[in-house]
Order: sequence, then structure tokens, then C-alpha cells
Amino acid sequence: MRSKLSQRIEQEQSNSIDLSPLLDVVFILLIFFIVTTVFVKETGIEVDKPKAVSSERLERNVILLAISASGEVVYDGANIGVSGVRATVAHALAKQKKSLIIQADKNTSAQILVDVIDQAKLAGAESINIATKRGS
Repeated sequence: MRSKLSQRIEQEQSNSIDLSPLLDVVFILLIFFIVTTVFVKETGIEVDKPKAVSSERLERNVILLAISASGEVVYDGANIGVSGVRATVAHALAKQKKSLIIQADKNTSAQILVDVIDQAKLAGAESINIATKRGS
């Protein structure tokens, strides 16, 4: 006959649950969510956009530039200035053609906005949009 200790050890081992398949599923789900996540680069500053009745939603895969009320041009949290727009947009368009959305503050001078649009067109941007708030 077996000893009571060996019977107890066998019984405890048979009652345990194997967690390795569960961990495999968790890791597969984690990899799936990481691969399918779309990251949107924000501009890094809050802009008071002008209102427009004809506003429409655009796709998410875009290049975002912001122009503050003081005339700073910001991309991904960094102040690039008007002189940095051409290189930044050209670099962003090198991999894939995307639309450009300019988030200009409603108190921004029209000259700075025109300069940014000119630099973006020289960089190869074909679709340039200006972000607005939906107005009534």
C-alpha cells in the first residue's frame, strides 16, 4: 500500500489547473492589440479653432500642424516655426500620402496661415484642410 503522504501529493497535483494555455492566449491577445492599434500624433497645444457651418469629419491618418495665437507653428509638441514646415511635411509624406490638417487659432494672422500653406504645398502636400469647430 502506498503511504498517505504520497496519496495526498498525487491528489493535490491532479486538482491543480495548468495555467500555461491561459497565458498563451493572453500574450496572443496582447500582441494582437499592439499590432492593430493606430497611433495619432497630436499637435501638443490647445488651439481655439474658428467656427464653420460647413465642417466635416476627415480620416484619422493625417498630419496635424497647429498654429497658436502668438504665431508658433507646432508639430508633435515641438515648435518648428514656419521655416520647419516644409521639411517636416516632406518627411511625413515620404512614407505614405496623407492629408494635412492645420489647426489654426482664430486669432492667428492670415499671413502666417498662408505661409504655412505655401510651405506645405512646396513639400508636396496635395490635400490641405483647416480644422474648425462645428458652428450653427
